[in-house]
Amino acid sequence: MAASPNTEERGQWGSSLGFIMAAAGSAVGLGNIWRFPYLVGENGGGAFVFVYIICVLLIALPLLFNEIALGRRSGKNPIGAIRETGGNKFWQSAGVLCVLVCFFVFSYYSVIAGWTVGYIFTEIINIPIDFEVFVETPLYVIPLTFIFIMMTILIVLGGVSGGIEKASKFLMPVLFIIIIFIAGRSVTLEGAQAGIEYYLTPDFAKINPTVILQALGQAFFSMSVGWGLMITFGSYLPKKSNIIQSAGWIAGMDTSVALLGGLMVFPALFALLPGKDPAAGPALVFDVLPKVFDAMPGGNIIGGLFFILLMVAALTSTISMLEVPVAYLIDDRKWGRKRSTWTVGIAAMALSVPSALSQIPGNFFHNFHLNFFGNKLEGFFGIMDFVFGTFAVIVICLMLSLYTGWGQKISDYADELASGAPGFKGPFRSGWMFFIKWVCPLVIILLILNMVGVFGDPQAA
Repeated sequence: MAASPNTEERGQWGSSLGFIMAAAGSAVGLGNIWRFPYLVGENGGGAFVFVYIICVLLIALPLLFNEIALGRRSGKNPIGAIRETGGNKFWQSAGVLCVLVCFFVFSYYSVIAGWTVGYIFTEIINIPIDFEVFVETPLYVIPLTFIFIMMTILIVLGGVSGGIEKASKFLMPVLFIIIIFIAGRSVTLEGAQAGIEYYLTPDFAKINPTVILQALGQAFFSMSVGWGLMITFGSYLPKKSNIIQSAGWIAGMDTSVALLGGLMVFPALFALLPGKDPAAGPALVFDVLPKVFDAMPGGNIIGGLFFILLMVAALTSTISMLEVPVAYLIDDRKWGRKRSTWTVGIAAMALSVPSALSQIPGNFFHNFHLNFFGNKLEGFFGIMDFVFGTFAVIVICLMLSLYTGWGQKISDYADELASGAPGFKGPFRSGWMFFIKWVCPLVIILLILNMVGVFGDPQAA
C-alpha cells in the first residue's frame, strides 16, 4: 500500500461551504448553460426537462452520495480510493478511467471554453462574427484555448483551500448573479410567454426512449458523477462534514443553473427570433444567442455578461478536471503540486490542438472517424466527446455502483454517509442502499445496451 502523501501538498477543505461551492462549481459548467438548452430544444422542450429532473433525483443523486462517501472513506484520488478500500486491479481500472476521463475531457472542453473567451470580446466591442468562420480559424481558437488552460493551471497551483476553494467561493456567486440577471431580462421580454410555455410545459407524448436516454446522459454529464471529481473532492472532507446535506446543495445548485439556463435561452429566442427552430443543436448558444442579444436594448453588454458567465461556468468545472490527475500524481507518484499541475496542464494544451483543428472541414482531424458498435463518430472532437465525455463516464458510474454495492459491504458506505449526518437512517439509508445495489446498475446497463444498439439503432447519449 502506498505511503501517506504529504498532507500539505494534498490539502483539505477549510469549510463545508468551500466544499459545496467547489463541488457545485465542478458540476455547474458548460453542460448546464451550453449543452442543456440545446438538448431541451432537440428533445421536445418541457418533456425533456421533466425526465431530466427525475433522472437527477433517482439516479444521479444516489451516485453522487456514493462517490463522495468513497472519497472520504479512503482519503484518496479515484485510483487510490479503490485500492485503499481493498479493490483489486479490475475495480481499480474504474479509478484509472476517472483520471483519463478528466484529462481528456479537460483538453477538448477547454476548446469550447476558449470560444467563450473570444465571444466576451466580440460581444462587448460589438463585432458581429459568424460562428462557423470563428471556430474554423485556428489563429483565434488555439491561443484562446491556451489562455483558458493557463487560467485553470494558476488556480489549481494555489492548492485545495488556497486556490480551488477561494476561487469557487468567488466565482459561484458571480455565476448565479449573472444568470439570474439575464434570465430575468429574458422572461420579461414581450412575447417571452411562448418560450416559457415551450420550456416548462411537458408534452408527455414526446417522451420516448431517445428522450429518456438523452436526459439520463445529461444528468450524468451535468452532475459530474462518473468522473472521479466527487471522489477526489470527497477525499478532502473532514469526517464531521454532513455529506447528505452538502450533496443536496450541490444537486440543487446544479439543477437550478440548468433550469435558469433554459430560462435565459428559450423566452428570448421565442420573443426575438419567433421563426427560429429551438432545435439548433450545439451552435444554439454561440450562433443564435448573439442574434438575440443584438435585438435587446444594451444587448452587447448583456451578451458580454452572458459569455463571461459561460467562461466562469467552464472554469469552475476545469479546475476540478485538472485536480483529479494532479491528485493522482501527488498521492501515488509523490510529485509536488507545482510539478503535477504544470505537467498535466501543458499535456492538455498539446492535446487540445487536434480538437481545435477538427472544426476545420477537410483536414485530417475533421475527417477522422470511428465506428463504435454502429455509432458513426466523426471528427477528433466528436470521438473524444463520445468515448470519454459520454461512454466512459457511464461505464465508470456502473463500475462504482457495483463496487460499493456488491464488491464491498455497502453498509460501510451507508455508515460513512451517516457520519456527520445523523438523520441518514431508516428508510433513507435502506432506500439509498437499494438504489446503489439494484436500481442504478440496472438503469445504467439498459442505457449501455441501448447505446450499442441492442434495442434497435445505436444511440449516442
